[in-house]
Amino acid sequence: MSQAIDRVKHCTSMQEVRREVNALDDVLVPLLVERVGYMSQAARIKQDVSQVRDEARIQTIVDRVRERACREGGDADTMEEIYRALMEVCIAFEHREFASLRESALEEDVA
Repeated sequence: MSQAIDRVKHCTSMQEVRREVNALDDVLVPLLVERVGYMSQAARIKQDVSQVRDEARIQTIVDRVRERACREGGDADTMEEIYRALMEVCIAFEHREFASLRESALEEDVA
């Protein structure tokens, strides 16, 4: 079974490193846009702002990511840090979306 770490190419220059990182970013950015899009869905579905931050769900994601990182030959601690930062940004976005959706609904009710 191949691991993600095995796909890392041997580079001899920073130009090669940057080219490979840029190629990965071309794949990651659309996936992140899609992931954040689901935060809009969550903000629409959740009934109370207290539901936006779900510590149990955060821990479930961290556990899953750590396990997957190990399976792929990566560093679990680094992946956890990345995902915790990602989740904080997503939670902040979801809070903004939650507030915006509720404000729009109130404005429609008044009109």
